[in-house]
Amino acid sequence: MKKHYLMALIFVMAPCAAVAHADGAQSYTGTLTNPDNSTGTFDSTDSFVLSLTLGTASDVTLQTYGFGGGVNAAGMTISPGGTDPFVGLFSGTGNGAIFINGTSLDLTNYASGCPPAHAVSNFGDTTCGDVTFTFGDLAAGMYTVLLSDGQYIPCAAVSSGCAPLGDGAFDFTGGVFCNIVDATTGTPCPNTSGAWALDVTEKSVTAPEPASLGLLGLGLLVLASFRKRRLSSAPGRRR
Repeated sequence: MKKHYLMALIFVMAPCAAVAHADGAQSYTGTLTNPDNSTGTFDSTDSFVLSLTLGTASDVTLQTYGFGGGVNAAGMTISPGGTDPFVGLFSGTGNGAIFINGTSLDLTNYASGCPPAHAVSNFGDTTCGDVTFTFGDLAAGMYTVLLSDGQYIPCAAVSSGCAPLGDGAFDFTGGVFCNIVDATTGTPCPNTSGAWALDVTEKSVTAPEPASLGLLGLGLLVLASFRKRRLSSAPGRRR
C-alpha cells in the first residue's frame, strides 16, 4: 500500500514542477558601413539596434559569428573576416534605455566567444573576437540589444558618468574596422570588414502557479490522511 500512497502523491505533485523550455533563437546578419559616427551616437550605419520583448522572466544569450565565422542558429554558414563587435543589453528602449552589461575584445570583462564561433583571423593565429554573453533571469519587459564595432563602445559601458543609451559612445576605432594587432608580427587590422552576425536566444522559466501550489498542499493532506488511516487500522492499535 505504501507504493500506492507514493504514486498518489507524485500524481498530485506533478503539475507543480517548474517548467523550463528553450524559446529558440533568432538570427540576424548585416554589415556596418561605418565603424563609428562623428556625432558619437548610434545609427544604422555604425550599429545594429534590436528591441527585445520578454513575456516572462528569461535567460538571454547573445552570440556573434562575424569575426570568426561559423554556423548560426538559422543554419546559415557565416564567413570569417567580419568585425569583432561590441554587444550589449539595455533595459527599456530608445535613448532612455539603461545599460545592463556588455563586452567587446577591448574590455576587461571580455570572455572568448569560441566555440560556437570559430577562432580564426586573417593572419592565421587563433585570436577570437566574437562575443558570447548570457544575461540570467531577466524580468519580463522591454529591452534593447546593441551591436557595434568592438572599439565603438557605449559611454555607459566604460564610464560611471553615463547610464542610458542616449549618452553616446566612445570612439577608439580611428575611423577604420581595425580592433586587434598580431602580437607576434605586429600585423594590424586582420579583419577590416564590417560584416556581423548575431544570434539572440531566449530561455524562459515559468514558476509554479498558485493553483499548482494548492495541488501540492492537497497532495500532502491526502498523504497525511492515508497514513493516519493506516496507523488506526494496524493490528493491536487501540481505537
